[in-house]
Amino acid sequence: MSTIQQLQDFSTQIRRDILRMVHAVQSGHPGGSLGCNEFLTVLYQEVMDYSTNFSMNGEGEDLFFLSNGHVSPLLYSVLARSGFFPVKELETFRKINTRLQGHPTTHEGLPGIRIAAGSLGQGLSVAIGAATAKKLNNDKHIVYTLHGDGELQEGQVWEAIMYAAGKKVDNLIATVDYNLKQIDGATDDVMPLGDLRAKFEAFGWKVLEVQKGNDIESIILGLKEAKLETGKGKPVCILLHTEMGNGVDFMMHTHAWHGKPPNDEQLTSGLKQNPETLGDY
Repeated sequence: MSTIQQLQDFSTQIRRDILRMVHAVQSGHPGGSLGCNEFLTVLYQEVMDYSTNFSMNGEGEDLFFLSNGHVSPLLYSVLARSGFFPVKELETFRKINTRLQGHPTTHEGLPGIRIAAGSLGQGLSVAIGAATAKKLNNDKHIVYTLHGDGELQEGQVWEAIMYAAGKKVDNLIATVDYNLKQIDGATDDVMPLGDLRAKFEAFGWKVLEVQKGNDIESIILGLKEAKLETGKGKPVCILLHTEMGNGVDFMMHTHAWHGKPPNDEQLTSGLKQNPETLGDY
């Protein structure tokens, strides 16, 4: 068990990693990565039961599937600092012949990556398959997913939502990064999502909301509550209310940094706001 301060220190270092990775190649997606940082920190450092002795079958452990694959800088940093591969490898992000592609891929053999997540809308379908396999194998572990709210504009997601409830896939916890922003602007301007809670509930899901989605203690409580709801005949959805670009003042309250790298001056500013805690790579 980690203390809140340890989790905050981990999260601060992840922010530094994200900024440095995206800046180094002037390519990538810092906004959503920063916004989901605390969630993935808590998931990997406090909640999930997993082994860093990575195997694709994932038997006897909790599994995580990243569906909004453009937040790969976040996932790579968390995986490296959780012991899946050397932290030093983060400096190869998006470079030629790297295992750390802009969107996660499986053919590179990177520990911790179970699906390619370049095309939005597919992660929940894969996670349902993995969760169903666990049920068939009498494996009591849980399958977790993360999705962008803009991603829910994809039709395949709603087919999967319908299937999971209809087949009582109740060892599944799907979290939506509910920041109300996507690459082209506000979700309400691009394609309004309506009342997501009501929609998931109408499809037969158990829905929880974490109003402070960038607060570590709130996330811990939300994930613990979600785990208690598994095994009751319904898949579980967490609506995680986050701020895109959280932790870097000039990246917050705007969609502009969805896929925009910081320049040298902006990198310096962002790093000053997040002093080194665990050591840079």
